[in-house]
Amino acid sequence: MKLSTPRWWYERQATSRGGGMARTRLLLTPVSWIWAAVTARRIARATPYDPGVPVICVGNLTMGGVGKTPVVRALAERLTARGKAVHLLSRGYGGRLEGPVRVDPTVHASADVGDEPLMLARDYPVWVSRDRAAGARAAAAAGAQVIVMDDGHQNPSVKKALSLVVVDGETRGDDWPFGDGRVFPAGPMREPLAAGLSRADGVLVLLPADVAEADPELIEMLKGPPLLTGHLNPANPPPPGPQVGFAGIGKPWKVERALQAAGCELADFAPFPDHAAYDESTLEFLAERAAQFGAGLVTTEKDWVRLPPQWRARITAWPVKAVFDDTAVLDAFLAKAGL
Repeated sequence: MKLSTPRWWYERQATSRGGGMARTRLLLTPVSWIWAAVTARRIARATPYDPGVPVICVGNLTMGGVGKTPVVRALAERLTARGKAVHLLSRGYGGRLEGPVRVDPTVHASADVGDEPLMLARDYPVWVSRDRAAGARAAAAAGAQVIVMDDGHQNPSVKKALSLVVVDGETRGDDWPFGDGRVFPAGPMREPLAAGLSRADGVLVLLPADVAEADPELIEMLKGPPLLTGHLNPANPPPPGPQVGFAGIGKPWKVERALQAAGCELADFAPFPDHAAYDESTLEFLAERAAQFGAGLVTTEKDWVRLPPQWRARITAWPVKAVFDDTAVLDAFLAKAGL
């Protein structure tokens, strides 16, 4: 059973939702110390494999979604425009295939390779492999001149030419990208902030379309690696008329906010756990809910590829794209790897 991302992870004050959440954090803190120590030791003892071509890792410091996959696509677009043969590499979370295997959208389903690789494979060569080094080796052997790895900042098995850490730049009240800074399971951090930043060649603060600038306090916290900013913009307007939205991503509430900010007439919204599998009964429930409002159904592109084929014509996919605010800063970042 998949569990939803706890909202309290992202609250800056441990007492902001009462003593219960504060006590939960306190009880989980010793486990978080163990998690952080194991992660640090694994990274320190690793001997990364060099595939012989540059690997750009698009990583994350937290457990919840931050928009890494649209950033992977944006980097692939820019490198392809420069004439580079770009291959993408993913663990294939949610898929049953261990790999390495090249994703074929005409053959594979999300249950085979995961939703994000299936989504990206419509545009680029994508490899899924639980063993990232084996996946990088396969991509290089298949002609990759550059490998863009989706996730893996805490995975030391592959030598990285560049590590770009993506940070969710949306800050609203106590809703903070790092919560109160605690490591999983007491908070959303995969490792302590300082440790993660120390291995980053750049940090991308990714903002919602309706937020012009990043919070100055957040920028101050991220001092150290070169800083890039960007926006997560709708690729298309939301569908017209009333809609019932749903999403099974790391932070589904961000999809609800984004739809509203884009002008969607949102009648209702249903959150699901990240990478949720939608069975027939769940989809029938959503369709009945939409019928009550005389509404359509809308979801993310990532959720849409997980839908059974017979449902895709009934539900609108609402894709987003990552846009870098200053392409000169991006080019300077890529130049560190000779790209």
